[in-house]
Order: sequence, then structure tokens, then C-alpha cells
Amino acid sequence: MTNTEIRTAYVQIPNADLQIDAYLAQPAREGVFPAVIVVQEIFGVNIHIREVAEKFAQEGYVAIAPSLFQRVAPGFEAGYNPEDIQKGRGYKDKTTATEILSDIQAAIAYLKSLPNVQADAIGSIGFCFGGHVVYLAATLPDIKVTASFYGGGITTSTPGGGEPTLTLTPEIKRPIYLFFGLEDQGIPLEHTQQIEAELQKYQIPHAVYRYPDAGHGFFCNHRASYNPEAATDAWQKVQELFANYLQLQTV
Repeated sequence: MTNTEIRTAYVQIPNADLQIDAYLAQPAREGVFPAVIVVQEIFGVNIHIREVAEKFAQEGYVAIAPSLFQRVAPGFEAGYNPEDIQKGRGYKDKTTATEILSDIQAAIAYLKSLPNVQADAIGSIGFCFGGHVVYLAATLPDIKVTASFYGGGITTSTPGGGEPTLTLTPEIKRPIYLFFGLEDQGIPLEHTQQIEAELQKYQIPHAVYRYPDAGHGFFCNHRASYNPEAATDAWQKVQELFANYLQLQTV
């Protein structure tokens, strides 16, 4: 069922002594649904990320978007002007892979606690900073499928420092789709090719989509770089991917 009525709420995800703010969107009807963790850009759980969660809920998923800046900037939410970009990058630089994975695991546990979530059908999608984060999170056994949009730094870094996230590729066991714009100045073509080569090397189910005339943030209709053709095609591919591997019921 698509374009169903939904309900939304701000919730908190417990993680030890931390309470993580999150945005929850879900179908209003009765049922048990697959779930999706929607991972933010550097701009917090802002309108774009909330709208993505709502789009998933309309398609029949329970979607949750946790604040990954909870430790360093509780309540942070920004737009896309230069000042916001500078702030967001500063907060991103204060995150660590260990804390991020802990928070994603807490979001998984929260979803599993909901009576309307199919506990063995949880995927993740992330954008920009979140595109990198979901590559990390794809190593978690509970994540059954991943969609990564223009995640920068996968081949060169990891949050908090250490070996690049790309070195964790062998730990990914489930399908992952990646989406890039060929005009993205922050993610050179050779980086996307390195990612693709590693996924092929370890025989991980994957697809890499590169859109001509699309730059960084092409999926976000709140950004000047929004590319409606690329965004529409990518969303269709994401829906097919998630419906296939999370066994979405459409009746």
C-alpha cells in the first residue's frame, strides 16, 4: 500500500545514560511493518530528513531518524547556508565511529521494541555524512539492506579517526546500494570506483549508481543542488531494493 495515512512523533531512544532524540514516522493503520533507520546529513534531523522518514512511512515502513549529534549539539537542526555547513561540519568532526554504531544499535533495539515492527526486517538509508554512517552500519548484523547517498570520506577516513571505513567492507554481509552524482566535487569518481572494487572483491551484493549532471545533495529538494530526475530515479531504485529485501507487504 502506498501513500497511506501516517502518524509522526518525536521520541527518545535510550542508549545507556544517553537519551537520543529521534523522529518517528509510521503507518497509521494496524499491522506489522518492516523498518528503516534514516540517517541525517551534517544538518541534523532537519526537514529533509523528516520528510524522507515520512515518505517511507507512506510506503508502509516504520521509519526512525536518530540525532547523531546528541552528545555534541542536542537539538541541532540547520538549513544549507554556509554558516550552517560550517557548524554541521564542526559537529560531525566530534563524532566517533564507536559512538555512532552504538547509537545505531540503540535505534535498532528501539525499533525492535515496537509492536508494529517486524524485528528481522530493518534497513538503513543515509545522506552525505549519513551516507558514510550507513556504510559503517552495514556491518551490523541486524541491518538487512542499506542505501547510501553521496557518502564522503568512505575511502579516506572514519569518524573519530583510524583506518578508513572502506577497510570494513569485508564485514558487510547484506545488500548495499550506493548513489553518487558525477558532478559531486567532494567525492571524486576514483573514490566511488574504489568502493565498487572492494564490494566486488568481497562478493557483497551491491549496485553503484552514478548520475550525470548531479552534484552533492541531489536528492534533497531543499538544496540548490536538487536534481529531480536523478532523485526520482534513485527513490524508485531504493523502493525496489527495500521492498525486495525487507519483504514489504503491498496488499
